[in-house]
Amino acid sequence: MKLLPLIQEIAERFGNGAVHITTRQGFEIPGIAFEHMTAINALLTPLIEELEVKIGVTIDQADQGYPSAGTRNVVACIGNKVCTNAVFDTTALAKDIEKIIYPNNPHVKIAITGCPNDCVKVHMHDIGILGQVEPLYDAQRCIGCQACIKNCHKVSTGALTLVNYKVKRDASRCIGCGECVLKCPTAAWTRGGQYYRVVIMGRTGKKNPRLAASFLEWAEREVVLKLCANLYVYIDKHIDRSLPKEHVGYIVDRTGYPVFKEEMLKNVDLGSKAQLASFLNFSGSMYDKHVILS
Repeated sequence: MKLLPLIQEIAERFGNGAVHITTRQGFEIPGIAFEHMTAINALLTPLIEELEVKIGVTIDQADQGYPSAGTRNVVACIGNKVCTNAVFDTTALAKDIEKIIYPNNPHVKIAITGCPNDCVKVHMHDIGILGQVEPLYDAQRCIGCQACIKNCHKVSTGALTLVNYKVKRDASRCIGCGECVLKCPTAAWTRGGQYYRVVIMGRTGKKNPRLAASFLEWAEREVVLKLCANLYVYIDKHIDRSLPKEHVGYIVDRTGYPVFKEEMLKNVDLGSKAQLASFLNFSGSMYDKHVILS
């Protein structure tokens, strides 16, 4: 809240009095004349120090404005500070990733959501991170009411069935949403380890928009952080420098998934639980309109 009056002051003194809250949880002030940017950058110093420097991002001259516009701010849902569906503190992870990736010039968008509901639309980002929780089942506490089974079939993937009056979980269908835990009246289901699902190379735009594909499931926090760092090594090695800008998704399309996978996993210990995609399953786009439109 302490930064909002500063944004209001800039909008009223230098803009048209309006502030636009962007889809990436940032803000834009319309109507600013370019000759005022030096003064505005100086005014923004407390904001940059609070949002970036204070969390460990290295910015040499905070009074000169943001030093890079290529890599966007990390977007996160409200997380488990408010939402009962979220399985981790999304803001804390966003700050840790911000320290790794910013400032940087490559065009990269990363988003974090606390559960598979994906309220922040991570499937439309280059790197999307979804919270997963390992549900732990205590058969001695289970009364066979099937509340968890009904809820899993209603709102999730139908990973639970009743076998001999006890619940059986199909690990191949379970996405770690924790809905079973939320519905159990006897605490037969509890939340175990905290993990992350990583989806990659989602994008909008005119050319081949698509949802992100699954890359990794049941990954630990340090793995996620290392992947974010390795992404920039991969980009620096393979980007087409003859172009004014190349989106990372198109770099992956050009180099192929095996190359991307190999370089993303350098010096990464996935651990025993993580599951890695053997290929990327993109649905693609249909541009032959006569095929689908009449």
